[in-house]
Amino acid sequence: MKKYPIFVTYKTKTTYILIVLKTVFVKTTIRITLFLLGFCFLFNNVSWSQDPTFTQFYSNPIYLNPALAGSTGCPRLGLNYRNEWPQLTGNYVTSSASFDTYVKSISGGVGLIAMHDMQGQATIQTTMLGGIYSYNLKVSRKFSVMLGVRAAYFQKFLDWDKLTFGDMIDPRRGFIYQTGDVPRGNGRRGFFDASFGAVGFGKNYFFGGAIHHLNQPDESMILGKSKLPMRFTGHAGAEIKLGRRGKFSNTTSILPNIIYQYQNGFQELNIGTYVKFGNFSFGTWYRNRDAFILSLGLVTEKFKLGYSYDLTVSKLGNGISGGSHEISLGINLKCRKKAKNFRKISCPSF
Repeated sequence: MKKYPIFVTYKTKTTYILIVLKTVFVKTTIRITLFLLGFCFLFNNVSWSQDPTFTQFYSNPIYLNPALAGSTGCPRLGLNYRNEWPQLTGNYVTSSASFDTYVKSISGGVGLIAMHDMQGQATIQTTMLGGIYSYNLKVSRKFSVMLGVRAAYFQKFLDWDKLTFGDMIDPRRGFIYQTGDVPRGNGRRGFFDASFGAVGFGKNYFFGGAIHHLNQPDESMILGKSKLPMRFTGHAGAEIKLGRRGKFSNTTSILPNIIYQYQNGFQELNIGTYVKFGNFSFGTWYRNRDAFILSLGLVTEKFKLGYSYDLTVSKLGNGISGGSHEISLGINLKCRKKAKNFRKISCPSF
């Protein structure tokens, strides 16, 4: 990364002070982001994140990092559906819908996101609705920073009637008795949640970090307290263009990426790459000791459609779990008027 001088001569002292403060602020933000990435990569044990995770990471960018709101410059809609381990009775089904756009008058992006997650045939359900604001700061001619915050409301629900207990079991005939256990609490919990993210990017690369659940809200649906632990995310990627300029040029490019998430001792490392050829995108990822991820996408000016499959390689086995299926649909809405000198980040589509 090139270094740019802080001290530049301006005609007035006021302008000079503002430029110095702005530069110090940007450098501090970049250092915080790099610290988050470094903190994440210090850990290398194997486990799962506690929050729902999509493997088409960038088809739902504002779920991954709120700083990515408005990163394309134009309005966009996103729909995502994931069915994890469908052959198990306790599978996970997660869906989300999002909207974000860049607003020139506030020098940043705004977004809305809704998510619904079902565990164990809807025994536990989680619904989230959040609003996002991101600030786009052009540091230099070749480098920009985006800072984002998300304020969300969560509603969790536990269906006590779907729980099973030891006193319901007959040694020969299985679950035939009524339990003597009585519900504790009302099985519901609503709470406010706050998240923060930052992304730095140039023409063909980007890196970022996010912290979700900053306030660690209480998510207990029965008696007692259960704080939702903070989730740390670090991600980085680049675009390597293979096509040559000229009459016979093509749009082929390779996009290597890495994403790491850590939450209360549970962690997930994803390493992969996309190959983009014209309107088509192919992706291959490896999630540490858990799964290989294969993705296929179609991208046009108006929409993008993606499908991915997680091939389970852990002890659970793909034949037992059935892997994971994920589908995404993105719709690019028409810009009323594109912002001048807007710098678009080179994130993958899926």
